[in-house]
Amino acid sequence: MAVNNTQRPRGRVAGCLQAVLVPLIIIGIITAWNYFKDDDSPSSPSSSSSSSSSSDDKGGDSDGWKAGDCGGPDPDKGSDSYQKLDCDDSGATFKALKILDGAILDDSIQCPAGTDIIIKVSISFGSSSGGGIPSSTVCGRNLSGDHPGDAGAGGGQLVKGDCIDSTAKEIPCASAGPDDYKVLDLVKTESECPAKTTDPLKLTLGIGRPYDVICGRKAA
Repeated sequence: MAVNNTQRPRGRVAGCLQAVLVPLIIIGIITAWNYFKDDDSPSSPSSSSSSSSSSDDKGGDSDGWKAGDCGGPDPDKGSDSYQKLDCDDSGATFKALKILDGAILDDSIQCPAGTDIIIKVSISFGSSSGGGIPSSTVCGRNLSGDHPGDAGAGGGQLVKGDCIDSTAKEIPCASAGPDDYKVLDLVKTESECPAKTTDPLKLTLGIGRPYDVICGRKAA
């Protein structure tokens, strides 16, 4: 069994249709078939893809990440691969703020404010290469002074205090213009928006997303 740690891309265009029922059913069938096929065949080392890799999993068993753990890139496994490290290790670049359950749909992952990097941890069995079954999500904050996940910085997940353009894409508030918006809240219905909201933006379907409306006002 191999534990794969893969970074989720920073930022997101809100309002994209994330998934439909049929692909999810197909994914479930393929995953179950691979699991039982590998279970019946001789075990062999897992190989890595360009976007995920086997973690050394130092300091814990399986995917046992905990809040307060540190991690960093795993250069032996690929540019987007990460491993658990001691916080005083020279290779450590982030500390885990919170550990969430694994999720197939990105919109269902909601890390706390200040999260700079999101690592999707998955487990692959037998000869499975990359991918695997999502087991947990690591919400990490950079150990350096670079914090794109802070409100208004333009990175991480969309949170109160961020800024967006007219397509609901997150941008740094420092570069926001008269056609851009400040996010006052993220809610399910327009009626829940705060009083200062001038431009509520209703989003298209996002399965698992905890909000459907961005409460905004002109940024400048």
